[in-house]
Amino acid sequence: MITKNNLLNIELILQKIPQQDNLQVADLGCGNFGFFVFPLAHLVGKKGKVYAVDIIKSALDEISRRARLENLNQIETIWSNLELFGATKIEAGQLDAALLINTLYQAKSSIDMLRESIRMIKPGGKLIVVEWAEEHPVGPAQEQHIKAAKLKAALSKMNLELELEFNPGKFHYGLVFKKLT
Repeated sequence: MITKNNLLNIELILQKIPQQDNLQVADLGCGNFGFFVFPLAHLVGKKGKVYAVDIIKSALDEISRRARLENLNQIETIWSNLELFGATKIEAGQLDAALLINTLYQAKSSIDMLRESIRMIKPGGKLIVVEWAEEHPVGPAQEQHIKAAKLKAALSKMNLELELEFNPGKFHYGLVFKKLT
């Protein structure tokens, strides 16, 4: 299993997901390579479900192809614009955990993306956010960075409670939120 890439400690991030049977998890904005999708598939096992969600259809095609090759039937790809509330074909309150890894900074409206992400998480479920830290020479332009303090303040008003802050890599910050009701 891949545990690290050059930027993020994937294993550390996956440790933030609750360990339970029949786990349902989504990688929201999964991208082309499935850096989290495939390790998640092993984490949830054959009885769990991993939703790989992205707006780029070619990324989802690549993940579907690899999932078939590796016989990982627990992976389901979903095309969606995460900035549209209710657009993602995952029921409200279905997910035990959702990951937003280097995704929010790409959104035109990160608040709308957060609202859609929270909609899909069940009460007591987790939202794990990893974003580029401020003032680093790598990653997106500084004006695209999502400040951790601003994100924490916004999510505290959206029925989430901050459970944990962690360091997932040299250029990132990580936050784990719990959905209250």
